[in-house]
Amino acid sequence: MITITRRFLHTSRASHAKFALDPNYKFKCGLEIHTQLKTKHKLFSLSRTSFNADPNTNISYFDCGLPGTQPKLNPEALYLALKAAVAFNCDIQPQSSFDRKHYFYPDQPLGYQITQHYHPLAKGGYLEINKQFDGIKEKSKIIEIEQIQIEQDTGKTNYSKFDKSIKIDLNRSNMPLVELVTKPDFEDLVQVNAFVRKYQALVKHLDICSGELETGAMRVDVNISVNDFPRVEIKNLKSHGDIQDALKFEYNRQVSAIKADERIVQETRGWTGKETISLRTKEDATDYRYVPDSELPQIYLDSSISTDIRNTFQELPEQVLKKLTSLPYKLELKYAKFLIDNLDFLNYYYDLFTSVVTEASMPVKTVNNWFINEFMGAFTKVDLKIDLNAVSSRSLSELILKVCNDQITLPSAKLLLLKMIQDPKLSLEPIDDLIDKFDLGKPEGVSDLEMDEAIQEICHEVIQNNPDVVKKIRNGQKNSMKFLVGLAMRETQGKVDARVFGEKFKNLLD
Repeated sequence: MITITRRFLHTSRASHAKFALDPNYKFKCGLEIHTQLKTKHKLFSLSRTSFNADPNTNISYFDCGLPGTQPKLNPEALYLALKAAVAFNCDIQPQSSFDRKHYFYPDQPLGYQITQHYHPLAKGGYLEINKQFDGIKEKSKIIEIEQIQIEQDTGKTNYSKFDKSIKIDLNRSNMPLVELVTKPDFEDLVQVNAFVRKYQALVKHLDICSGELETGAMRVDVNISVNDFPRVEIKNLKSHGDIQDALKFEYNRQVSAIKADERIVQETRGWTGKETISLRTKEDATDYRYVPDSELPQIYLDSSISTDIRNTFQELPEQVLKKLTSLPYKLELKYAKFLIDNLDFLNYYYDLFTSVVTEASMPVKTVNNWFINEFMGAFTKVDLKIDLNAVSSRSLSELILKVCNDQITLPSAKLLLLKMIQDPKLSLEPIDDLIDKFDLGKPEGVSDLEMDEAIQEICHEVIQNNPDVVKKIRNGQKNSMKFLVGLAMRETQGKVDARVFGEKFKNLLD
């Protein structure tokens, strides 16, 4: 289930403030994206990776750093990391290995993090962002990737505001991550936003990661410098709004410092939601005392591995976007992007399109309008989350065809759709039975003459009971006609098409 919001027009909290890059102060930015892999087990142990489990319930002796326990590489994590490397056009290394990155935090029980510093899984690579689908100003831009490496996540430190205590949750310890490092190719905030969103779409589409920033499945670090002064890293940005706002603030801070002839320090900063704050000076590799991990064997890969994995890919997100926004689908870009972000909805749409357009030869506009406005809009009307199981694609296609074949009016179909949404059990019944059950079908056994006389009688009664509205219509306020049509539709419970009433009122009033 999913709630539809104004996600297509999302703006961050501070984005309403005026911001512009100063052409005299060059913006340069690179990204480090940490992505949790969708594996059943952790990177070097058999602990489960279920999200939101009770603290310290998904842990093993190795996750806790118990002396004497040894790591064993999860092959599922390796496969997903390889999928990511291929998707981002990287050169997979025939030989890679793991290293120990030493630093001491309470949520790092081993005293070091297992990562790939000297010999990462993949190097090089790129991702293209463009004006057509990503909204950047340039026609297209290549963002180069330095490397992709596998590493384990740390635990989580929880601070209690009530008793001022600090508690360590090791459920996240040893979760499998891939870290993607870009070159500092970003020249403005639009490019950064486009890249992160495209990255999300790719890892979600390939089922590498859930792609969620807010839950921590993806965490973004940004490295920003101005006029090639020392770069500053901002850690653990957890939403698109935070990324944009932190970069705006830090750019302005560095520009102000340069103008005041103040020294820019290479450091790591954090984001409070309002400003960046200094956390520590930026460490070099020597500060972490990297050494090869003696307990993990090296990884050797066949030269054909990239080709073999790429052959398992079906359509990538941009290919799907091109297809959905072109004939025969002709969806608006924002709706096509929504479907790519929600694969269950995409498959539902394909099934609906096949039934209504491909098999029944109905107009494309009909199925698009029904899926976006009528179906998804109906959940909004009754303030419910969209549940694709409430109304199957088969039931919805039958309902659409009933309207197209003039077996039920559009208002009656909308009413039945609302009833099905509010009671999902109704979706198990045939549409014909539901139409009879709620008496929503068009009148049968009535001649055209009798029907016309009944419609005319209803229209006369509505006109007589609403002289003020009739006066407005005759004075040129044609929109008031909708009010009369609505009253007539209510009288017939939607069994007569609104266009029929509209034409009859027009004739009578003329």
